[in-house]
Amino acid sequence: MKQYVIDQLRESDYERIRDFLNESAEKTALEDLYRVELPENLYSPVQAEHGSCRPYYFAVSLDRNQVAFELLVRSREVIRCNCIAYALPVQRDYIIGYADRMLDLLEIKL
Repeated sequence: MKQYVIDQLRESDYERIRDFLNESAEKTALEDLYRVELPENLYSPVQAEHGSCRPYYFAVSLDRNQVAFELLVRSREVIRCNCIAYALPVQRDYIIGYADRMLDLLEIKL
């Protein structure tokens, strides 16, 4: 799996990131696993065509030592489809930017 990983978190970093994600992302049934919706203007041409597969999201996995941002764009509606794919460069930039903005907002210095 391709991911953008931020590791060596301190306990206080973990707690602030968890609180941020609990407020700004969708929590899943699995502990410390979140969904963040991808803006529609960033959908690939195939994703834009697949109205029944929308919305699309990327997953964020948090544990006490690291936070990982998956670079796989997934569908909320289906498990297998050709619209589910690794992030295009613009999508990857958005995911990494989301992570960096989160760190800046929380004033986490690594």
